[in-house]
Formats: sequence, structure tokens, C-alpha cells
Amino acid sequence: MNELHRLIALIVAARRMVVFTGAGISTESGIPDFRSPGGIWSRMQPIPYADYLADPEARRLSWQRRLEMEETWRQVQPNDGHRCVAVLVAQGRASHVITQNIDGLHQISGVPDGQVIELHGTTRRATCLACGTAAEITAVLAHFEANGRAPDCASCGGLIKTATISFGQPMPEPEMARAEAATLECDLMLVLGSSLTVYPAAGFPLLAKRNGARW
Repeated sequence: MNELHRLIALIVAARRMVVFTGAGISTESGIPDFRSPGGIWSRMQPIPYADYLADPEARRLSWQRRLEMEETWRQVQPNDGHRCVAVLVAQGRASHVITQNIDGLHQISGVPDGQVIELHGTTRRATCLACGTAAEITAVLAHFEANGRAPDCASCGGLIKTATISFGQPMPEPEMARAEAATLECDLMLVLGSSLTVYPAAGFPLLAKRNGARW
């Protein structure tokens, strides 16, 4: 039995599969990954969360980078990998998609938002760091472009940030809890496009394996 036939057999036999995805599934959509040669981190250093909180210039640089990527985010579309995952979910073969990606392409491909667990957040939304109020990303970008800074939260005056998880920022507890529950309930975890080197996200496939799931 070759590897493709083995994969098909595993999927057919699974009663509750979870798909775990990383940056590699989105590169064919035109989104560069982070760690490979030529990736985003080879061209620009990430901005730590503590710097974002403390330094107005770090916040300006963060939003400038996000503004420069807006054209990319508007144009990118799901590729065959995303569409195959969406089919697995639509057929009831996969209960959830746990993703390290911030691009929102699983939802655009048709996976219901409630079945996507975004461990590292999403760049398609913004949120207040103080009270958690959501902010519409296009309005925030328009304000930044006009004023050179992001607006303060309309509800509490707190700092607005893209709804992504930065270095040093705590992982989102609700998403981590949902991911753990889905992992412990699955009997097969399908890992796509992840090097499984970034923790704690990479711990979920290992947890699935320790709990008896195949992957």
C-alpha cells in the first residue's frame, strides 16, 4: 500500500478527524511563510508584544506592515488544499480545523467559523487589548493611513491591535481550550503544512498521538 492509499484508508476509517494546518498550506495562495529562506522573518523582525504595548513607534511600524499587506489579504484566495479540507468538514469527516494561520482562508473556503480554531488569531480583524471590543479592520487601516496611528478603542480608549498573537503575547485561552477538547476527542489528526516546531500549538498533534489518535 503506497502512502496515498494509506492516507485514504485512514480518512475513511476515522470516526472523528481533526485537521491541523500551518503556513505551508497557504503558500500556494501567495502568502509567504515565516521561517523558510526568503520568508517574512528573513525580511523583517517580528515586533514583540511588550514593545507594542510600550512603544508608539513599534505600534506605528506594526500597523504600517499591516497596511502594506492589505492588498495581499484582499486578493488571496483558498487553494486546493483549503478546498479539500473544506470538503472533509462538509462531509462530516473532520469535526474541526485547528490552524496556526492568521489568513482566514479556511473560512473563505467554506469551513464554518465555529469549526475553525485559530490558535494565533487572525489578521482580518482588530480588537481592543483592554476590553476586547472588536474593531473593523478596514476602518482602523483608514484611520492609520490618514493619521499615522491606529485609533483608540471607541468603548474604553484602550490600544487597538490586529487580532493576531504576537511574540510574548499570551495564547488565547478559549481557543486553546477548544483545541484541546477537539484533540482529545479525535481518532485521527491530519497535519498539513506545519513544521510542528512552534509551541504550544505544535503540542496538539503530540497530544492526539498520546491519546491514541492516528496521525
